[in-house]
Amino acid sequence: MGHTTCGICTLLSVLFVSSMLASAANDGLIRITLKKRPIMESIYGDLVPKSSTVEHEVALGYSGDDMNCAAEGIYDPVTEAINHVRLHQQRMLKDIEAAAMEQRLKHFWSYRGFRERNSLKDGIKYPLALKNFLNAQYFGQIGVGCPPQNFTVVFDTGSSNLWVPSAKCIFSLACYFHPKYESRSSSTYKENGTPASIHYGTGSIHGYFSEDQVTIGDLVVNNQEFIEATHEPGLTFLAAKFDGILGLGFKEISVEGANPVWYNMIQQNLVTEKVFSFWLNRNAYDMNGGEIVFGGADTNHYKGSHTYTRVTRKAYWQFEMGDFLIGGKSTGICVDGCAAIADSGTSLIAGPIAAIAQIHAQIGATGVANEECKEVVAGHGHKLLELLQDKTPPAQVCSKIGLCEFDGTHGISAGIDSVLGETHKSADDVSDATCNACEMAVSWMQSEFVQNQTKEGKLEYANRLCDNMPSPVGSYVDCRHIDSLQNVAFSIGGRAFELTPEQYILKFGEGFLAHCMSGFTALDIPPPIGPLWILGDVFMGAYHTIFDYGNMRVGFADSA
Repeated sequence: MGHTTCGICTLLSVLFVSSMLASAANDGLIRITLKKRPIMESIYGDLVPKSSTVEHEVALGYSGDDMNCAAEGIYDPVTEAINHVRLHQQRMLKDIEAAAMEQRLKHFWSYRGFRERNSLKDGIKYPLALKNFLNAQYFGQIGVGCPPQNFTVVFDTGSSNLWVPSAKCIFSLACYFHPKYESRSSSTYKENGTPASIHYGTGSIHGYFSEDQVTIGDLVVNNQEFIEATHEPGLTFLAAKFDGILGLGFKEISVEGANPVWYNMIQQNLVTEKVFSFWLNRNAYDMNGGEIVFGGADTNHYKGSHTYTRVTRKAYWQFEMGDFLIGGKSTGICVDGCAAIADSGTSLIAGPIAAIAQIHAQIGATGVANEECKEVVAGHGHKLLELLQDKTPPAQVCSKIGLCEFDGTHGISAGIDSVLGETHKSADDVSDATCNACEMAVSWMQSEFVQNQTKEGKLEYANRLCDNMPSPVGSYVDCRHIDSLQNVAFSIGGRAFELTPEQYILKFGEGFLAHCMSGFTALDIPPPIGPLWILGDVFMGAYHTIFDYGNMRVGFADSA
C-alpha cells in the first residue's frame, strides 16, 4: 500500500510539474517563469519578522548598544526601512489605479490560458510568461503537498519564510478569494503546530507551522517548514493576485528560525550551484513576465559578465554601494559609501531623501515644500557655505552651528553658541527635523562646489530643492519630457550602473490619458546603519541579478 501511495504521488508530482509555469532545461538549471503584478497593486505592506532570541539578535550583526530589544521582538533599522518603503509604496500606488485601468483591461484577455502553452527555444523548453498587466511585482507558481496543491507566490528576497493560506482560515474574507492548503489531502504532511505571526504595515497574518514537500519547477523540497495562515485580517490580501510569499532572504531573519526553502534546496543537494538569479521583463506588452533560476543563471537573459559585490550582512541581501550620480555628476550622497539591498519584493527604488530631492528637481517631479529646510537655508546658508569652504568635514558642519547634536564622531554637550548668538541650554532642545534639514542642505551645497557655482547660486539651488521634497503620495512627472531627462547611476563594485529615464519613470495608460510617476521614493536611515538604498524591481528589471549564496555576493549584468 505504501509503495502504491508513493507511486501515485510521484505520478501526480510529474503531472503537476508539467502543468506548472516552470521548467528544467537540459543544462540542469531550474527555471521558474514569473508573472507581473500590476504596479498599482502593491504586494503587501510592511514585513516585520518577529523573534525574541539572543542568537537572532547577534546574527543581525548589532552589539548590545545598537539594539533596542522589546518583549515582542527586536528593533532592526533595516527591517523598519523595508517596512516603511513597502507601506509607502502601497499607499502611493493606489492613486494610479484609474490611469492604469484602461491598459489593464486591454491586455487582460490576451493572457488567459497561459498555463497550457509552452514554447521551445534553442532546443530548451521555455514556458510562456505568466499573466502580465504592467511592469510591476512578479510572482510564480509552486506546489505544496502530495499531490501538489497549487499556489501563486511572490519570490521575495526581502523576507525568508514561506506561507500560504490554510484551509482552517475561515474567519478572514481574504482566504475565500485564494486557494487554501488542506493538510488532510497530502500524504506527505507532517504536523508541527508552532504558532507564527508575520506583521505588516496594513495588517498581519497569523497561523502555525506545518511541514510538507514543496514543488518548485522540477525540484521537490522535502520536509519544508511553512506557515499555514489561518487569519488574514484587513483588506491587504483580499484583492491580491498572489496567494502567499516565498522568502529568499537569509535564515537570520526567518520567523522562529525556520529553514528557508532555498536553504533546504542546498542541504538536500537539489542544485549543483548555490546561486539563484532573477530576470525581470520590463516590457509591459510581453506575455513573458520574467524568470527566476535556481542553481544558476540563464545566459539568454543577460549581456556581458556580472559585476559582483560581497554581502556585508547576512539578513537581507545587503552590500556596499558607492557614489550616486545624476547626469554623470556626483550627488555627494554616498561618496563615503552607502548600504544597499537588492529586494525583489519592492517595486520602486528607495534612497536618502537628500538624493531623491535632487533627482526630482532634475526630472521636474511634483513635490512638497519643507519649511524647516527653507528656514535653515535662509538663516544659516551663508555660514554653512563658509564652513564647507574652510574644509570642515560635512558631517560636522551642522553641529558646529548648533543645529545637530552629533558631529559625526560623538554627541555635542549643552552650551553650543549658534551663529545667531543663541545658547542651546540642552541638546534635547535641538530639533530632529531642523537637524535633518541642515544635513540635506549641506549635502546639496557640497555637490555644487564641483560646479564652481557662486555662493548665491549654491543657496538658490538648495532653496529650490527645499521646495521640491518627495511627495508622500507619489511624485508625478510630465510624460512629454521623459526623452529630455538625464540618466542616473549607482556605483557598485567599481561599475556605474546607469538607469535611463525610460527605466526609472513608471508610465501608466496611453496617449493623453497617460500618467508618469517617478520610480524613486524617499527613505532616511541615519549612520551607522545608513544611508541605505533599497534597489527594487525598477533596478532589477534593468540588471539581471545573481544571488550567490556559495560565495556570499550579489552580481549584476545588463538584462537581455
